[in-house]
Amino acid sequence: MSGVFQRLRYWGPLVLWMGVIFWASADSGSGKRGSRILGPLLRWWMPEATSERMDEVIFLIRKGAHVSEYAVLAWLAWRVFLAVRRSTEAPQPLRAAGLAWGLSVMYAVSDEWHQTFVPTRVGTPWDVVIDAAGAALGLALAALWWRWRCSR
Repeated sequence: MSGVFQRLRYWGPLVLWMGVIFWASADSGSGKRGSRILGPLLRWWMPEATSERMDEVIFLIRKGAHVSEYAVLAWLAWRVFLAVRRSTEAPQPLRAAGLAWGLSVMYAVSDEWHQTFVPTRVGTPWDVVIDAAGAALGLALAALWWRWRCSR
């Protein structure tokens, strides 16, 4: 039974996060809702900004969300691939990173394709590039954490 819980410990957060990404990309009103929330906050924070400037800032925040969600996805996938090995085998963080990045990019492609079926959403190759960069960032942070952990 402990083997099941061990697998859930690693796979559970990854699958849950993939579900969060899927749910967010299926939300046809997320852009409008995000602007409704961010708009007033940004107007309060930057009252002198033009509406074009506000749109640019909201755009950057939305793309930053892509980077963040795929950084988390890659880190969680890295944890899984690092843990999935023979008990006699040493951890292979570089191999795990390659697999995690590949999984993250494939999921980004499928996510953008999924968005083509959602009214008011558009799947774009540029978002896949942004997601892949976010995954790389997450893996760079994982590498720093791994180095710090091994030096202790």
